Amino acid sequence: MKALLITAALVLASPVAAETIAITGGKVATADTVIEGGTVVVRDGRIVAVGRDVAVPAGASVIDATGKWVTPGIFSAMASMGISEVDGVDETNDSGASRSPFSAAIDLAPGFNGSAVNVAVERQGGVTRSAVRPAASQAIFGGQGAVISLAAGYDPVTRPRAFQFVELGERGSRSAGGSRPAAFLNFRNALDEAQRYALAPVRFESGRDRDSLVTRLDAAALVPVVQGRQLLVVHVERAQDIVNVLALRTEFPRLKLVLFGAREGWLVADRIAAAKVPVITQPMLDNPNSFESLASTKSNVGRLVKAGVVVGLGLLEQDASFQARDLPNYAGNLVAQARVPGGVGLNWNEALRTVTSAPAAIFGMTDTGTLASGERADVVVWDGDPLELTSAPTAVLIDGVRQPMTSRQTELRDRYLGLKMQEAPLQYRR
Repeated sequence: MKALLITAALVLASPVAAETIAITGGKVATADTVIEGGTVVVRDGRIVAVGRDVAVPAGASVIDATGKWVTPGIFSAMASMGISEVDGVDETNDSGASRSPFSAAIDLAPGFNGSAVNVAVERQGGVTRSAVRPAASQAIFGGQGAVISLAAGYDPVTRPRAFQFVELGERGSRSAGGSRPAAFLNFRNALDEAQRYALAPVRFESGRDRDSLVTRLDAAALVPVVQGRQLLVVHVERAQDIVNVLALRTEFPRLKLVLFGAREGWLVADRIAAAKVPVITQPMLDNPNSFESLASTKSNVGRLVKAGVVVGLGLLEQDASFQARDLPNYAGNLVAQARVPGGVGLNWNEALRTVTSAPAAIFGMTDTGTLASGERADVVVWDGDPLELTSAPTAVLIDGVRQPMTSRQTELRDRYLGLKMQEAPLQYRR
């Protein structure tokens, strides 16, 4: 009997197996074009057909999307879901480690909680994958972030150690001793020591070599960065800081840079485009609320894209653990910005790409973020235009598996909505 109960519990805890699913009759937005009355066929976790005259396979489970929209799943860049549940409660926040002797070597992957409350909330909002960043606490390096799946279950990590994260600008200068020159010196020294470690690891046998300011594990973790095998995501806002970061390639030519923040990026958009460096930013942060962001504008993304920069939307400040589901609305604001006199925004398809295919490609998930044959079956059905504030998902598929459309928020709503007073907990007044 005990064995049967354990088996049943394991079945309930496991995600439902992938099946053949046909999503029919919807307005299919592939991230490149929009197909009216289209069909998307999914089999074994992959998309096998997309189009207007696609036959529904025999025995397929059908989702009727008539009058609805069908899009790729939302790919959230630089969030903290699954690694931070309540930012102000240390026991639920594993994004940073202010008392650790390590920085660059920290790998977020073991800290992810697939059953965290915010994962289900974001999934219900159409977010299917995310690049999750660490927080730089006591050093400019935060550690190694990961790409995660928001599918129900206990296997959230899609790509561990997907990127290294470093803070420069105002925050980085504080961690490095109080100035930008100190932060850049700290940064260059760490990359130089990583190169030295790659040539002679034995010198670090005691934990660090005699002349090193970086621990053995941190130096080893930075070797893939200096060799161009791991993305380096650099948080900078000021135009001059962006130029200085791009110039690092003269010393370390194999760096695969991604700019995070870049609120003044439009001022040097031509340089960013020429360097072929992508940008992750939050378009709604247009207030000059710091000295490094005095030139902030809602036209930042539009101007960057117009210059030829690949841009994905991400979460820059507070609420990174719970607000990734707002990214489609931010993308919608980019469409509206194109209609503002003097504003520079995006067209609808360009805006959708900033929350689907663009961030996926930035983090190496080239089979994710579009609706096309052979792609991962991360698909969302919406009750209206996904870039409109009032629209919401009605079905979410991740790797071809239908996901539960419930969260703790909906469970609390259903529990207490219409509850009779005599059925309420004793703490409630009668």
